[in-house]
Amino acid sequence: MRIEANRDVCISAGNCVMSAPEVFDQDDDGIVVLLADPVPESEHEHAREAVKLCPATALRVASE
Repeated sequence: MRIEANRDVCISAGNCVMSAPEVFDQDDDGIVVLLADPVPESEHEHAREAVKLCPATALRVASE
């Protein structure tokens, strides 16, 4: 699974990091940073939850 993160629309809510800390982090400005590409199978469920919870819709599943 691959995740795409649109850093231009990220609002630094941090829901992604709280949902999937093995997959996402935030830079010094709070903008999303992908830590795992592709996402390990063990983190698929958490990554999908992070995509669902992103208030800015900055994340999307690019491929399964």
